[in-house]
Amino acid sequence: MRKSLQIKVGKVTIGGGAPIRIQSMTKTDTEDWRATLDQIKELEEAGCEIIRVALPHRRALPSFEKIVGLSPLPVIADIHFDWRLAVEAAGAGASGLRINPGNIGEAWKLEKIIEAAAGAGIPIRIGVNAGSLPQKLLEKHGGPTARAMVEAAMAHIKFFEDRGFKNLKVSLKASDVRRTVEAYRRIAELVPYPLHVGITEAGTFLTGTVKSSIGIGILLAEGIGDTIRVSLAAPPIYEVKVGWEILKALGLRKRGVELIACPTCGRLEVDLLPIVDEIERRLEKLDYPLKVAVMGCVVNGPGEAREADIGLACGRGVGIIFERGKLVERVEEKDMVERFVKRVFALAEKLKNERASG
Repeated sequence: MRKSLQIKVGKVTIGGGAPIRIQSMTKTDTEDWRATLDQIKELEEAGCEIIRVALPHRRALPSFEKIVGLSPLPVIADIHFDWRLAVEAAGAGASGLRINPGNIGEAWKLEKIIEAAAGAGIPIRIGVNAGSLPQKLLEKHGGPTARAMVEAAMAHIKFFEDRGFKNLKVSLKASDVRRTVEAYRRIAELVPYPLHVGITEAGTFLTGTVKSSIGIGILLAEGIGDTIRVSLAAPPIYEVKVGWEILKALGLRKRGVELIACPTCGRLEVDLLPIVDEIERRLEKLDYPLKVAVMGCVVNGPGEAREADIGLACGRGVGIIFERGKLVERVEEKDMVERFVKRVFALAEKLKNERASG
């Protein structure tokens, strides 16, 4: 496990042994501060811990300041091109800045940003993207390779370090999974700073989820990564949900229900998919970590249901509920979803109380 330096984004610790944090980015017009705040609150409920908000122009500054003041999550200002926006975002109370130093321009502009961030006591994320590398590096490396991305990042990092600023987080993103993984592997060996991991412009919900799960999953399994964002061309709540599923699948964090469900086959004696969908929907807001199994036939069903914290094995006209390995109830098919969901919530409450009482 790579041990990075620790930084703070608002009250949220990143790196240095802290839990891997889940980030997302608002997709509303920043000038519409009410809609942006509504989205931030929805993402917080889903488990988002840090939110990034685009600051595209000066007109958005008054709304951005309102968002920062009212947001339940620490807000990182996403800045491109205009150094003055970064300076003003720091002054408006942003908990961090995200910049690509390559598109800010002259050194003195970056120095102004460093000065503002240092004065506000907030970190800067150096974000390098394969799609915006300097021409000289593209020519040197024959394109936007992982080596080119790392060289760009290292030059930016040296610039900040030379000016005494080390409150940094680093990202090196491409839309290509292999290139992104290689870039993070290389930078992880060269610098101690926390790494923000993701596959940029990963695609729609389906393709983006697959690419992100592979790329982020490989890196996290190797101990590389301190924060993640799943970038999807979809509502941001799905970015957060997929992010949590990646962490839960790797055993890195626990939150809410881990649902194990039968993929179905010709042995089914019930229409299982609507049952699974209904159970998942009704357990969506249960935040206690439970392993819940919903199975549909006699081959693996009873065994998987018995191994989960609580499980439902479905058969023709009947459902069998297992709790902590023991058969606790047989119910008619028409009642089994209702009975099962009630038992899941009751078990969560029971375990929560047991934990609280020591």
